[in-house]
Amino acid sequence: MQQIRTVWASLDRRKQVIVAGAAMLVFLSILAMSRIAGAPSMTLLYAGLENGAAGDVVRALDQRGVAYEVRGGSIYVPGAQRDELRMTLASEGLPANGGRGYELLDSLSGFGTTSQMFHAAYWRAKEGELARTIVGSPHVSQARVHIANGSTNPFQRSVEPTASVSVIPAGAEITPAQANATRFLVASAVSGLTVENVAVIDSNGSVIGAQETTASASTADDRAQQIRERVLRLVEARVGQGNAVVEVSLDTVTETESIRERRFDPNGRVAISTDVEEKSDNSRNQSSEVTVASNLPDGDGAGGDESNSSTSQTRERVNYEVSETELEILRVPGAIKRLTVAVLVNGTRGTNANGAQVFEPLPDAELDALRELVASAVGFNGDRGDVITLKSMELPAVKPQGTLAAASFWQKVHIDVMSLVQMATLAVVSLFLGLFVIRPILANPASNPARLASPGLDNSGGGDGAPVLVGEIETEDGFAAIPDGSSAAAGVPAIACSSSDDAVQRLRAMIGDKQEETVEILRSWLEESEEKA
Repeated sequence: MQQIRTVWASLDRRKQVIVAGAAMLVFLSILAMSRIAGAPSMTLLYAGLENGAAGDVVRALDQRGVAYEVRGGSIYVPGAQRDELRMTLASEGLPANGGRGYELLDSLSGFGTTSQMFHAAYWRAKEGELARTIVGSPHVSQARVHIANGSTNPFQRSVEPTASVSVIPAGAEITPAQANATRFLVASAVSGLTVENVAVIDSNGSVIGAQETTASASTADDRAQQIRERVLRLVEARVGQGNAVVEVSLDTVTETESIRERRFDPNGRVAISTDVEEKSDNSRNQSSEVTVASNLPDGDGAGGDESNSSTSQTRERVNYEVSETELEILRVPGAIKRLTVAVLVNGTRGTNANGAQVFEPLPDAELDALRELVASAVGFNGDRGDVITLKSMELPAVKPQGTLAAASFWQKVHIDVMSLVQMATLAVVSLFLGLFVIRPILANPASNPARLASPGLDNSGGGDGAPVLVGEIETEDGFAAIPDGSSAAAGVPAIACSSSDDAVQRLRAMIGDKQEETVEILRSWLEESEEKA
């Protein structure tokens, strides 16, 4: 403590102010590091919530007395309480980010609820449930669903329902495939709704994916990929995994063609109706002589010759129709026009006469067998110009880069990086202030190089303001400084900062060993004193 007071008294006013300021900065740095180390580590609780949902979460945290921080649109809580708070808030239905669902129907009672009110609440609950399901995807942060259903109007007929979905992506943009899956989800949940009547809109107001006909037939690229996987699986079963490369190119029909054909066969007759008509005629003829007796009723002349005739006629009418064939062919886009398959397989390695390894391609017989298998797998048709190319060439062995991805120890340990960075920064500042500001100032002045002064001159420069001279004496170990002060006993310069006999004896020995250098130093002092006089 006495040494600190002595050092403090030897400093001038400016150095005392610097030392006090540096000590204050070090104290504040240590205090800040202790506060940061003792403060709880804040982690993310929820982000991207709507204003109403975020307000409900903050209100619930205030009621529980949990410390939290709001940074922009994110809510941070202590890391030790995050999981517990998420489960507790979820049990209370927080955050209600996707709107309310079927719980809306629980508040409806039988008294005072009309059919229109129930209908509106039902569709609102349907929209909320669909929005919750869509938000459950990791690619969507927020979603709103709107369904237009006009079935309640009895004066409208054949009105198809429509729907629109507004989504906000969570990071990357929503792809057309994801938007198409959303369309199928909404269309399957609403009765009578088709996929074509569902529109998906992103946060920029753009429709994601064109309103295309979602037929079961895949595109040309998808079909080519399916054929490629099929051929690759077949070839690798023989040559091994990684020893084959397959590429497939499809040339498909892009236009729609409709063909109608009508044929008549004159040799082919078909009876379509039959009409049969029958006609019969019966007649009776009697001949006699005209006399008086024949005119009497009972006379002999009443009798005579008599003849009967009968006629029968049948007519049949058959109606025939000429044989007719009507054919209609509709060719839609997507039909394969030409197929090209290229297969590259690796060979084997053998040893030549010199013992070196050489590449040996697969024999032609095996290549022909593989070509037949590939042709059967892809449905080869030579009439449409299909081509299959199969070659055996050397494939370079590429070593996989990197290692197996696995969770490290640091990933399992929760570390607040920002707190560590702040503590490291404060530690570096404190270390810098201690080593490069306080330590040089508080260094012992006695350890500084001493100054050699002439006898009879004041070390502070003398009363006449003469400067202090400094001298050095060469020793075996180097140069030794002769400090200020003089020895009254020997009449030679002595070490002022050390009054011990050891220092005086060492100085005497140094002067005795280096007499010439001592004389030169004394001569320079005398000459300088004469000049000043």
